[in-house]
Amino acid sequence: MRDPRESGAGFWRSLRMGDINSAIASMKGNPSAQQIAYIRSQMREQRRPEMLGTPLNQLETVVFDLETTGFSHQHGDEILSIGAVRTNGTKIIEDECFYMIVNSGVSVPEHITGLTGISQPMVDAAAPLMDGLHDFMVFVEGKVLVAHAAGHDRAFLNAALWKTSKVRLTHRLLDTMMLAQHLFPSYPDYSLNELLRRGNIPIEGRHHALCDAVMTAKLWATYLEEVQRRGHAETLGDLYVYLSGT
Repeated sequence: MRDPRESGAGFWRSLRMGDINSAIASMKGNPSAQQIAYIRSQMREQRRPEMLGTPLNQLETVVFDLETTGFSHQHGDEILSIGAVRTNGTKIIEDECFYMIVNSGVSVPEHITGLTGISQPMVDAAAPLMDGLHDFMVFVEGKVLVAHAAGHDRAFLNAALWKTSKVRLTHRLLDTMMLAQHLFPSYPDYSLNELLRRGNIPIEGRHHALCDAVMTAKLWATYLEEVQRRGHAETLGDLYVYLSGT
């Protein structure tokens, strides 16, 4: 006789793990509920302490960028697109990348279209924000995140995750701007454009989320080499100590 649990394997698996929300979602067959359950499970699994011992030349990261309708999620600005690329140590894996325009249910200001190339019809035809967040988290898995001026991206991701799934981002997130400030304290400007220029990295496709993510990944790889060359850090834990200023 067929085990009746086979038709609801997700339900029983989630129930055994004590995750009643995911169990219910799997029985409902509701894609949004399943996406929420997946995102919540990802948030629970982050910040494993053993990751701190990872050598920097073996550290797997996802370098990402967001394009948004403005600078203030508190005043209704939303995510327009998500771009990301994976790295392993200082190697950028450009064929393992992610890009998605999302529909967050807001209008795209004309000046933002001029800046990003993302128009209202493109957003209207795009997948819902929930789909974008879910697919991005599938791409990220449990890897460390990296962004430039990461506070902006963290704030928008947190706002979107809370609105859709009632969770906050728990992934480790490193900031290339902060790393540059520690490595080169005399620089007068730590904007992405200025750091790319100083690093002799060609500026191509600015304000396109994937292009910005790839350029940030090149900065990250350069800084990772520099921090090791100077003897500041060999592991992820060392890097946190260095960035803490202690």
